[in-house]
Amino acid sequence: KTQNTEPTDRSSTLCFSTEVVRTSSSLPHRSNLSLNIFFSLHQYLAHPSIIVIMKVFLRYEDNEDDSTHKTLKITLPKKWKTGPTSRLLEQFVESYNEGKEGKINTLDVNSLHLSIRQTSNSNKDDDTETELKDLPSDGIVAETIPDREDVYICHGASQTTKEINDERQAQIDKEKEATKHLSKCVHFGCNNRFPKGGPYPVCNYHISPPVFHETAKFWSCCPNKKAYDWEEFQRLPTCQKGRCTDVKDEEGGSQKQFLGGCDLRDKMNGPTLKSIDDFNKSAAAGGSEGAPVLERLRNVLGELGVENELFDQVLGGIKKDVMEDSGSAEEDAGVVDEAMTILGGKLKQSMKAIAVEQLRIK
Repeated sequence: KTQNTEPTDRSSTLCFSTEVVRTSSSLPHRSNLSLNIFFSLHQYLAHPSIIVIMKVFLRYEDNEDDSTHKTLKITLPKKWKTGPTSRLLEQFVESYNEGKEGKINTLDVNSLHLSIRQTSNSNKDDDTETELKDLPSDGIVAETIPDREDVYICHGASQTTKEINDERQAQIDKEKEATKHLSKCVHFGCNNRFPKGGPYPVCNYHISPPVFHETAKFWSCCPNKKAYDWEEFQRLPTCQKGRCTDVKDEEGGSQKQFLGGCDLRDKMNGPTLKSIDDFNKSAAAGGSEGAPVLERLRNVLGELGVENELFDQVLGGIKKDVMEDSGSAEEDAGVVDEAMTILGGKLKQSMKAIAVEQLRIK
């Protein structure tokens, strides 16, 4: 049960309280514990807004005059978490204009938008550099804003999700058009593009493919330098320097583009025996070790009530992201294995979040 207290004075700092009451009837029977956990996992993946308490910090600092700056700390009621982000902007502007700051700097909600900070990908040498990411006005609060996040009110009209996606796609199409006649360097870790036939730019690269094992990401030629998220992995220093090339050598032509946990185990323990079914599924996926694992996971989750269509949609989206990030033109074994690793990590994080929530309620 939840009990929300609406503010009586909108001009004051907003504060909502949420009380959580758990009765003995809500405790799962021991024999049904596994089923309840996976059902909760399905709900958590499909509806991240089930977080009981959520707080955000709304900050207006987009003005050289410090006296016009203002910060509101808000604990959101349930109906706000499942509503659009535009509601947060409207509430902040209303509170701001009724306060002392609004008397010297009146804000117009139609000429403002919300943003959050994220690590910048433009400078691989500086992992502390950040940039603002605009939030769609129709985005669901709990799905677009992390709990206890700093949300910045910035000048410039808000855009809907469709408008942001259309603008991003137009930029991608423009970049593809500009580079479609260029060759891409085939060295691991190098994303340089250059005219066919040269001149060939200086190349900083790795001599061996990357390894994606559980949450760790590293280059197989530099196993002592590991990362645990994609942005951090992209900033890992290279180990070789030379000239870019668009011609693969004989060894590189047959080398995998990605390595996974199965490759590491094979290297340490030698080849393992597979069932005929797993062998056939692996062969059908171009030698992927993850293909039979994903197929079994799909079937098990299906028995627990997770629709196959939902599983295929999530897995397909992960594969698409992997292909875009790696520059792969087709879904090869490396893409499938990396998708398995990412999906496993997300499931593990969701299970941990459920466990934390259970402990918090207790």
